[in-house]
Amino acid sequence: MRLLFATHNANKLAEARQILGAKGIEIDHLDMEYEEPRGEDTSEIAEKSARGLFSGIRKPLFLEDAGLFIEALNGFPGPYSAWVFRKMGYQGILDLLKGKGSRRAHFKSSVAYADDNGVRVFEGKVEGSIAMQAGGESGFGYDPVFVPDGYGETFAEMDRAIKNSISHRKMALEKLAGHLLSPS
Repeated sequence: MRLLFATHNANKLAEARQILGAKGIEIDHLDMEYEEPRGEDTSEIAEKSARGLFSGIRKPLFLEDAGLFIEALNGFPGPYSAWVFRKMGYQGILDLLKGKGSRRAHFKSSVAYADDNGVRVFEGKVEGSIAMQAGGESGFGYDPVFVPDGYGETFAEMDRAIKNSISHRKMALEKLAGHLLSPS
Protein backbone atom coordinates (compact mmCIF):
# COMPACT_ATOMS: atom_id res chain seq x y z
CA MET A 1 0.00 0.00 0.00
CA ARG A 2 1.21 3.50 -0.86
CA LEU A 3 -0.02 6.79 0.57
CA LEU A 4 0.64 10.46 -0.03
CA PHE A 5 1.79 12.44 3.01
CA ALA A 6 1.32 16.18 2.69
CA THR A 7 4.03 17.88 4.74
CA HIS A 8 6.81 20.44 4.46
CA ASN A 9 8.63 18.96 7.46
CA ALA A 10 11.43 16.51 6.56
CA ASN A 11 11.56 15.19 10.14
CA LYS A 12 7.84 14.35 10.13
CA LEU A 13 8.24 12.66 6.75
CA ALA A 14 11.13 10.51 8.00
CA GLU A 15 9.25 9.55 11.17
CA ALA A 16 6.10 8.64 9.21
CA ARG A 17 8.10 6.57 6.73
CA GLN A 18 9.73 4.66 9.59
CA ILE A 19 6.51 4.04 11.54
CA LEU A 20 4.23 3.21 8.61
CA GLY A 21 6.98 1.44 6.67
CA ALA A 22 7.23 -1.07 9.51
CA LYS A 23 3.55 -1.84 8.83
CA GLY A 24 4.11 -2.28 5.09
CA ILE A 25 2.72 1.12 4.12
CA GLU A 26 4.96 3.11 1.80
CA ILE A 27 4.88 6.90 1.87
CA ASP A 28 5.19 9.22 -1.09
CA HIS A 29 5.92 12.84 -0.23
CA LEU A 30 3.35 15.42 -1.30
CA ASP A 31 5.17 18.75 -0.98
CA MET A 32 2.34 21.02 -1.98
CA GLU A 33 0.97 24.26 -0.60
CA TYR A 34 -2.52 24.03 0.85
CA GLU A 35 -4.72 26.26 2.93
CA GLU A 36 -4.54 25.51 6.63
CA PRO A 37 -7.52 26.92 8.50
CA ARG A 38 -7.16 28.52 11.89
CA GLY A 39 -8.76 26.94 14.90
CA GLU A 40 -8.34 25.90 18.52
CA ASP A 41 -8.19 22.15 17.86
CA THR A 42 -5.53 20.28 15.88
CA SER A 43 -8.06 17.62 14.85
CA GLU A 44 -10.43 20.17 13.35
CA ILE A 45 -7.56 21.90 11.53
CA ALA A 46 -6.22 18.59 10.17
CA GLU A 47 -9.68 17.44 9.07
CA LYS A 48 -10.45 20.65 7.19
CA SER A 49 -6.97 20.76 5.64
CA ALA A 50 -7.18 17.16 4.43
CA ARG A 51 -10.68 17.69 3.04
CA GLY A 52 -9.55 20.74 1.09
CA LEU A 53 -6.39 19.14 -0.23
CA PHE A 54 -8.18 15.93 -1.24
CA SER A 55 -10.86 17.87 -3.12
CA GLY A 56 -8.10 19.34 -5.28
CA ILE A 57 -6.04 16.23 -6.08
CA ARG A 58 -8.58 13.39 -5.60
CA LYS A 59 -5.96 10.91 -4.39
CA PRO A 60 -5.88 9.23 -0.94
CA LEU A 61 -3.62 11.24 1.35
CA PHE A 62 -2.91 12.11 4.92
CA LEU A 63 -1.50 15.07 6.76
CA GLU A 64 -0.73 15.86 10.36
CA ASP A 65 -1.28 18.82 12.61
CA ALA A 66 0.28 18.85 16.05
CA GLY A 67 0.62 21.17 18.99
CA LEU A 68 2.11 21.66 22.42
CA PHE A 69 -0.56 22.50 24.99
CA ILE A 70 0.68 24.02 28.27
CA GLU A 71 -1.76 24.08 31.19
CA ALA A 72 -0.40 27.20 32.93
CA LEU A 73 -0.75 29.10 29.64
CA ASN A 74 -4.35 27.95 29.05
CA GLY A 75 -3.29 25.55 26.30
CA PHE A 76 -0.98 28.01 24.55
CA PRO A 77 0.66 27.64 22.05
CA GLY A 78 -1.61 24.72 21.07
CA PRO A 79 -2.37 24.57 17.35
CA TYR A 80 -0.19 27.65 16.82
CA SER A 81 2.94 25.90 18.09
CA ALA A 82 4.92 26.10 14.84
CA TRP A 83 4.13 29.80 14.35
CA VAL A 84 4.97 30.60 17.99
CA PHE A 85 8.20 28.64 17.72
CA ARG A 86 9.26 30.65 14.66
CA LYS A 87 8.49 33.90 16.52
CA MET A 88 9.96 33.17 19.96
CA GLY A 89 11.46 29.69 20.07
CA TYR A 90 11.38 27.41 23.07
CA GLN A 91 13.22 30.04 25.14
CA GLY A 92 10.16 32.26 24.80
CA ILE A 93 8.02 29.49 26.27
CA LEU A 94 10.48 29.05 29.15
CA ASP A 95 10.30 32.81 29.76
CA LEU A 96 6.49 32.76 29.79
CA LEU A 97 6.53 30.00 32.41
CA LYS A 98 8.77 31.88 34.87
CA GLY A 99 6.93 32.15 38.15
CA LYS A 100 4.18 29.73 37.12
CA GLY A 101 3.49 26.87 39.52
CA SER A 102 2.47 24.20 37.06
CA ARG A 103 4.59 23.13 34.12
CA ARG A 104 2.21 20.38 32.98
CA ALA A 105 1.85 20.06 29.22
CA HIS A 106 1.03 17.61 26.48
CA PHE A 107 1.82 17.11 22.83
CA LYS A 108 -1.10 16.20 20.60
CA SER A 109 -0.89 14.85 17.06
CA SER A 110 -3.90 14.75 14.75
CA VAL A 111 -3.45 12.71 11.57
CA ALA A 112 -6.21 13.22 9.00
CA TYR A 113 -6.67 10.65 6.24
CA ALA A 114 -8.80 11.58 3.22
CA ASP A 115 -10.09 9.36 0.43
CA ASP A 116 -13.31 8.93 -1.56
CA ASN A 117 -15.08 7.82 1.64
CA GLY A 118 -14.39 11.08 3.45
CA VAL A 119 -11.95 12.17 6.14
CA ARG A 120 -11.03 10.34 9.33
CA VAL A 121 -8.85 11.78 12.09
CA PHE A 122 -6.58 9.75 14.37
CA GLU A 123 -5.11 11.31 17.52
CA GLY A 124 -2.08 10.63 19.66
CA LYS A 125 -1.19 12.37 22.91
CA VAL A 126 1.84 12.37 25.22
CA GLU A 127 1.54 13.85 28.70
CA GLY A 128 4.50 15.50 30.37
CA SER A 129 5.89 18.78 31.60
CA ILE A 130 8.07 21.66 30.51
CA ALA A 131 11.65 21.48 31.80
CA MET A 132 13.19 24.36 33.76
CA GLN A 133 15.82 24.75 31.04
CA ALA A 134 16.47 23.35 27.60
CA GLY A 135 18.34 20.10 27.19
CA GLY A 136 19.58 18.39 24.04
CA GLU A 137 19.47 19.16 20.33
CA SER A 138 16.52 18.29 18.14
CA GLY A 139 14.94 18.46 14.73
CA PHE A 140 11.55 19.18 16.31
CA GLY A 141 10.99 22.59 17.87
CA TYR A 142 9.97 22.05 21.50
CA ASP A 143 11.71 18.71 22.07
CA PRO A 144 14.52 20.36 24.11
CA VAL A 145 12.02 21.53 26.76
CA PHE A 146 9.41 18.72 26.86
CA VAL A 147 9.86 15.91 29.41
CA PRO A 148 7.38 13.05 28.91
CA ASP A 149 5.83 11.49 32.00
CA GLY A 150 7.91 8.61 33.33
CA TYR A 151 11.21 9.92 31.93
CA GLY A 152 13.90 12.14 33.40
CA GLU A 153 15.06 13.75 30.17
CA THR A 154 13.63 15.86 27.40
CA PHE A 155 12.57 14.43 24.05
CA ALA A 156 15.72 16.01 22.58
CA GLU A 157 17.99 14.27 25.09
CA MET A 158 16.43 10.85 24.51
CA ASP A 159 17.72 8.24 22.16
CA ARG A 160 15.77 8.87 18.93
CA ALA A 161 14.40 5.30 18.89
CA ILE A 162 12.99 5.69 22.43
CA LYS A 163 11.47 9.08 21.65
CA ASN A 164 9.90 7.77 18.46
CA SER A 165 8.51 4.74 20.30
CA ILE A 166 6.47 6.93 22.69
CA SER A 167 5.71 9.94 20.51
CA HIS A 168 2.27 11.42 19.97
CA ARG A 169 2.86 11.19 16.22
CA LYS A 170 3.58 7.45 16.45
CA MET A 171 0.36 6.88 18.37
CA ALA A 172 -1.70 8.71 15.75
CA LEU A 173 0.10 7.07 12.81
CA GLU A 174 -0.37 3.61 14.30
CA LYS A 175 -4.10 4.27 14.60
CA LEU A 176 -4.10 5.31 10.93
CA ALA A 177 -2.26 2.09 10.00
CA GLY A 178 -4.74 0.03 12.02
CA HIS A 179 -7.60 1.63 10.11
CA LEU A 180 -5.97 1.11 6.72
CA LEU A 181 -4.92 -2.47 7.35
CA SER A 182 -8.08 -3.70 9.05
CA PRO A 183 -10.42 -5.77 6.94
CA SER A 184 -13.48 -3.69 6.09
